[in-house]
Amino acid sequence: MRTTLDIDSDIIEAIKERARREHRSAGAVLSDLARLALTEGATPDSEPAGFYGFRPLPADGRVVSDETVERLRDELGV
Repeated sequence: MRTTLDIDSDIIEAIKERARREHRSAGAVLSDLARLALTEGATPDSEPAGFYGFRPLPADGRVVSDETVERLRDELGV
């Protein structure tokens, strides 16, 4: 199906580069990525997927700085 979309230029360039590497059309690559995002529950309220067995904690709006990590390490004696 053909349609006209307004897509940011950096996204188009990334899609074209991936399509070139995979020897596929840009439309096929974009369709696969959109399908994946729409079926994997990629919504703002969804829980992030695990990465190498690590399941990220839900965001609570706080920023974790290096200083915070160092303070917690000192408190735990690590």
